Amino acid sequence: MAARSLTTTLALCFAGTTLAVFALVGSTLYFTLGREIRQQDDLDIVLIARHMRRLAAELHNVADVREHAPRLTSQVLGNSALAMEVLGADGAPLVEHNTQGIADGKFPATPLAARLDAAQRIVEADVQEWRNTRDVPVRGLAADATLGDGTPVTVVIARDMSDRWRVLDHYRERLYAFGFAGMLLAFLMSWLLVRESLRPLREMAARAATVTVDRLDTAIEVDDAPSELDALVKSLNAMLERLHGGFERMSQYTADLAHDMRTPIGNLRGATEVALARERTVPEYEALLESNLEECARLSRMIESVIFLARAEHPQFITTLAEFDAVEALAQIADYFEGLADEAGVRIRVTGEGRLRADKELFRRAVSNLLANALRYTPRGGEIVLSAALEPATLDVTVANPGPPIDAALLERIFDRFYRVDASRHSEPQAAGSAGLGLAIVRTIMTLHGGSARAESDAAGTRFILSFVRR
Repeated sequence: MAARSLTTTLALCFAGTTLAVFALVGSTLYFTLGREIRQQDDLDIVLIARHMRRLAAELHNVADVREHAPRLTSQVLGNSALAMEVLGADGAPLVEHNTQGIADGKFPATPLAARLDAAQRIVEADVQEWRNTRDVPVRGLAADATLGDGTPVTVVIARDMSDRWRVLDHYRERLYAFGFAGMLLAFLMSWLLVRESLRPLREMAARAATVTVDRLDTAIEVDDAPSELDALVKSLNAMLERLHGGFERMSQYTADLAHDMRTPIGNLRGATEVALARERTVPEYEALLESNLEECARLSRMIESVIFLARAEHPQFITTLAEFDAVEALAQIADYFEGLADEAGVRIRVTGEGRLRADKELFRRAVSNLLANALRYTPRGGEIVLSAALEPATLDVTVANPGPPIDAALLERIFDRFYRVDASRHSEPQAAGSAGLGLAIVRTIMTLHGGSARAESDAAGTRFILSFVRR
């Protein structure tokens, strides 16, 4: 199916609208003109009939009517469309003018049957309409009059309306012609104007066509773009900026992942090559297997973390929310880490209160990652505090530990994947187990819960705060 042209569609809409407006205005003008013409002709007929009635009253008898026939017919002279007739009491014509051309020699019974009494005032509403034997439209009236001696006569005034209808027909034909021509002109002009108005869109499309994976930082800029497109241009540029940032992070993420995976794989390969260089004792082989097992566990944790992050970013990732006591959950996590804390010479204290609605397993994982991170950098003899505090709109879970402060400029970046404050920590055994993904997992878990994760650090120590929205 061929794509529909927006330019043509809008031009057709404008042309159709123009035609509809022309039709409405033209019809109004047409019917208004017809009504005005009819009213004017009716007024002329009424005025002539009134004047004829007054002239008849000035004449003494039927003989005077015949004698002064030119005076009576002068009322309709000069207009070939007008006809008049004066009928006697017996219906015989006394005076007539142009009746042959309009009434075909005789007026029909229609106006005569509705003639006005001599005492009635003649008004426009008394005008009748009929058609003669040639189907020509005629408008007129018949009114009784009284001569000076009291003899009754009938005055008939009529007008041939065919010339009026020809004018209206010609006017209507011109309306059709001008309406059709106006529609074509409106279509052509609309097409040109719409095409010119859509030029910024074509420029945007051409500019967008130059954007590739390697040029995501290319901004879409259109000269003289209308204000209506500002939002679209800004949205597209913001989208490209997000895509560029996403590709940059993905590239960095891939590079960091490859770098972090290369270390344990290199250790596995190097240790195995050394062991195979010559024959070893059983204890040496056991030590090699233990070392390889540790590297495999490290790789397994890294892969598990990467898979979790990938799944958590999927819109259909499922969380099971349940209400539980936050302090009790923190105490269970502290008990789990008690052995590691004793080995590190660190104490763990739990304090606070509050109930929380969250996914308990994900909650344990987030706090466990923070606690493992705190154990890693807390000096011997230090104390790690796990606390829960009720705020007006949130429940804040804090993991605080003493230690060297983190630069304030780095507090946001430490939640990025594979990011470490100190590159030297790549060599630390415990840090290797985290692969730089622990804090990224924490932030992802908080995003899944609609909350936030942030870090604070000063001379007193470092605090990681998880804010859960209270429901």
